[in-house]
Amino acid sequence: MRVVLQMAEPGVAAERVDSRTFGEKLDDLRAIVRGLDSVVVAFSAGADSTLVAKVAADELGQRALAVTSASASLAERELREALEYAEQLGIPHRVVYTDELANPAYLANPTNRCYHCKTELYTHLEELAASEGYRHVANGLNLDDLGDYRPGLQAAKEHGVRAPLQEAGLTKADVRALSKLLDVPTWDKPAMACLSSRVPYGEAITPEKLGQIDQAEQFLRDLGYRQLRVRHHGQVARIELPAEEMLGFLSAHAEAATAYLKSLGFLYVTLDLQGFRSGSMNEALKR
Repeated sequence: MRVVLQMAEPGVAAERVDSRTFGEKLDDLRAIVRGLDSVVVAFSAGADSTLVAKVAADELGQRALAVTSASASLAERELREALEYAEQLGIPHRVVYTDELANPAYLANPTNRCYHCKTELYTHLEELAASEGYRHVANGLNLDDLGDYRPGLQAAKEHGVRAPLQEAGLTKADVRALSKLLDVPTWDKPAMACLSSRVPYGEAITPEKLGQIDQAEQFLRDLGYRQLRVRHHGQVARIELPAEEMLGFLSAHAEAATAYLKSLGFLYVTLDLQGFRSGSMNEALKR
């Protein structure tokens, strides 16, 4: 691989410079996946894991298995899309049922909540791989993810989970470009996260809250919004939309959205003036 760090001026973060063509990047990714010999792919139906599943299907055939975890923290739409995408990719697919909500440490919603969720997932996948003769478990971690707060990375490390995208030096932009090149259906799919990420740290996770969030976001997506979050603040639902879509929402859909979200049990419905931003709940960690 030809990924280098370009020296920066003092006090300025080093810039990663990758001189490879997209063809070379894809070749590197294919070689890494082939080297796995056989693999269980943690398949969430997001852009990253779908690219890994696509390349695994191409390179390993029946020696690759995509596995989706169906739990209360997974949006119903995401599970449906996982089934559809796996069929399109031609990769064997299985749904397992994990129960992170049975873990009091997860329900308490600490700042490392994701660690407990991923530990539950990787424990299942590790056992499945061992019992059915797959050599590795792999996820969709990309190079950009290393710069974010992701407690789940520790769980992956503890369980020896491979990260082909990161090992190949691929960024999120690379994932989208290569996915488009390979006609992977998720090439422009907005980033998603588990439903529990909509609840402020320290506030208990419950099936009822997750159900409210899922139904609220499903309603907004049915109105045509793709990039969004509904954050759960007790009686308050805080909607995040891209800034350029706010005026249209206020004029066309605010009344209907407010009525529907109130029917789910929210007392107040607000629109966040800062707009959509992934991981906005992590802003509390800086205070």
